Formats: sequence, structure tokens, C-alpha cells
Amino acid sequence: MSDEIVFGIHAVSNVLKRSSERVREMYVQQGRDDERLQELFSLAKQNGISVQVVKKPFLDEKAEGNHQGIALRVKPLQVKGENELLRQLDALDEPAFLLVLDSITDPHNLGACLRTADAAGVHAVIAPKDKAVGITSTVSKVACGAAETVPFYQVTNLARALKELQERGIWLYGTAGEASESVFKTDLKGPIAIVMGAEGKGLRRLTREACDHLIHIPMQGDVSSLNVSVATGVCLFEALRQRL
Repeated sequence: MSDEIVFGIHAVSNVLKRSSERVREMYVQQGRDDERLQELFSLAKQNGISVQVVKKPFLDEKAEGNHQGIALRVKPLQVKGENELLRQLDALDEPAFLLVLDSITDPHNLGACLRTADAAGVHAVIAPKDKAVGITSTVSKVACGAAETVPFYQVTNLARALKELQERGIWLYGTAGEASESVFKTDLKGPIAIVMGAEGKGLRRLTREACDHLIHIPMQGDVSSLNVSVATGVCLFEALRQRL
């Protein structure tokens, strides 16, 4: 796999602090010497990372968004699969709190979901390998460091992985606009996985059939649905409210 570019102050900071062994070199924009970049520069030096001072067009070309004058060239994150997921679940000493993303293809949505999952204290995020986005530089940037902190697993067969969760006593709550049960009236305090559908299409048939319950977010206005990352935030923080 080819190297990846991580860019933006928060994303770069988290990589340097949590997995500096992945970093091959740092790029800093010429003429940028503000305090936040200097802190990252020092972190890189402490870890023996080569620092290259480059012109803005170089970073503009490397990054897929607002790089804030800083970027890293890193080895790709090792993809974690079903076996690693099950090992983590077996090691938990509290009720599992999981997020399942069924075929999310927009990196901005995945990044936002990871950021929300981190804030809500989710133990792991699970997604299929095929027809879904993985961790990219854009995902890392939008996630603001959560791509480094939240365990992210990509499984070959999502329906089979969901069955494995059920066999471990984890209840699956799928989101669907036509569901009769409101997320706000559902008991989400035990071992659970919130299952979110893809942008526009919702849950695939096999994923929907695997869920123990289908829930919806009550909508009061004229808009019929929410962006998947917003809906994820509503569901996760309702679960967190109950669990606290």
C-alpha cells in the first residue's frame, strides 16, 4: 500500500502523539512559525522525524483540503478485521457500546462519525470492507484525531459480523425512518450496537434483517431525514445520556 498524507493541526498532532512510528516525514509550510506549528515541529524532532520546509503549493497539491500549513507522510493504518474486533469485545469489562456503519461512502461523513463516536465513548466502529470508504487523509482531517483514537474495524461480511455480536449478547439497533420505535423511548443502556445506513439508501436488506430492533429519530419539521453523521450523533448521545 502506498503512503498516505495526514494534514491539519489536530490530525497531525494526534498521529505524532499516538502513532509516531507511522510517520515517514513532516512537511511544514515556509514562513509559518506560529506557536501551534512550533509545538508540532518540536514533537517531530523529539521522535526523530525528518522535517521538510516546503512552499504552500506543495502542500496544496498533497492535501485534499485545508492543511493549515502542516502535513505528514505516513505509512497506512493497518486495517483491523473481524478477529481483532472479537478479541477487543472479549476483553471489555463493561457493556459494549458500538457503532456500525453500513456502506458509508463519503469520507466527510465517516470522519464526522468517528469524531462523534470518540466524543460519545464508543468502544469500536465497524464497517464493511467493500463498497464503503476506509480511513483516508480526508477522513483523518474531518475526524480531528479520532481516526487515531477510535478502534475502526472493516469486516468482509457485515451480516456475519453482526451475528457474532449477537452471539456475545450485544443488541443491534438499526435506524430506519419508518420504524415505529423512537430512539428516545428505547432502552440503550446495555451491550448495544447502533447500526446506521448508507447515505440516501439506508440499511441494506441483510443488515436490516440482522437487527434486533429498528428505531427512528422523531422529526418535527418538513425535512424528512438527517445527514448520516448528524443522525449518528443524535443516536449515540441519546445512548450516552442513558448510560451515564
